[in-house]
Amino acid sequence: MSDASNNDERIKEMSSLRQSLIRPELGGIVGSIAVFTFFLLFAFDSGMFNSQGVLNWSTVSAQFMIIAVGACLLMIAGEFDLSVGSMIGFAGMMIAIFGVVLAWPMWIAILVTFAICIAFGALNGYIVVRTGLPSFIVTLATLFILRGFTIFIPQTLESKTIIGGIREAAEGDWLASLFGAKVGGPIFTWLGEAGLISTFTRGTRAGEPVVDGIPMLIVWAIGLVIVGHIVLTRTRFGNWIFAAGGDAQAARYAGVPVDRVKITMFMFTAFCATVFAVCQVMEFGSAGADRGILKEFEAIIAVVIGGALLTGGYGSVIGAALGALIFGVVQQGLFFAGVESSLFRVFLGVILLLAVILNTYIRRMITGER
Repeated sequence: MSDASNNDERIKEMSSLRQSLIRPELGGIVGSIAVFTFFLLFAFDSGMFNSQGVLNWSTVSAQFMIIAVGACLLMIAGEFDLSVGSMIGFAGMMIAIFGVVLAWPMWIAILVTFAICIAFGALNGYIVVRTGLPSFIVTLATLFILRGFTIFIPQTLESKTIIGGIREAAEGDWLASLFGAKVGGPIFTWLGEAGLISTFTRGTRAGEPVVDGIPMLIVWAIGLVIVGHIVLTRTRFGNWIFAAGGDAQAARYAGVPVDRVKITMFMFTAFCATVFAVCQVMEFGSAGADRGILKEFEAIIAVVIGGALLTGGYGSVIGAALGALIFGVVQQGLFFAGVESSLFRVFLGVILLLAVILNTYIRRMITGER
């Protein structure tokens, strides 16, 4: 009897090293250290780590981070959303249609856009849980539907697929400022005067600091990561997310509202995509039908790098955020290092393959598979 108990994998104590190795954030932590070490060695004098350079790769990382948070929670719940990229383009175009073409107050245009996009997310989730179809197929269909609407609507109304004038229409709008403004300007001015960061610009912007504030895009990214992490690790709903993705049927027997959890996660993913879209159109002042292309895959890759299993039930918002940080640093770092920017896609493919191999090994460690 004792021999049988000693051979039972379920009751064997796990070493501290093994526990560390199966932490979902491990891949993101190792990848972040490796990436920063590489660019500190090969691009330190390029301006990548001065105030403007840090702001550049932080902004790009924040873009990935916003959509990675939604994709992470949805993947932990056991589902995928391939319509994220099209949702970004669609949301941006709806803001332009409502706020510029129809001349609605920008805050109304933003709120209505959020409502429409979240409704699409709820529809995705409802179809998945009611039909049992793979979310890959359902959201792939939504990808084409939304992209089609994003092209058709502006062509029909304005005979073009790029609509500008958003920045002018949003001027002075209270809600638009929550997505397009910058914060901390006086702090950066003081830091510049104190010589703690890059000095002031010359020419047409003489006297202004090189970095005049932190974009709200970064604030949204940090806020979503914090909220997502707290919900996932400190609330009962977070436990439900893990349960829904780990073993949905067993979770139902335990009283977990699996269908509601999955639909909510689809809605949250749509919310994150819309936040990204609003920040983007406020920054550029225009909406284009080609915005958001391939963003869904970049979000999934960031989540996988961050340690989430493709099978669901395992992952970390912090890990996904680190995966997004790696993306931003590498994308901008290649430019600063003078490397051909097209190699960024090569990097994505290689890092995805390595992450999947690592995650497969971790899954086998957790489940005891051979």
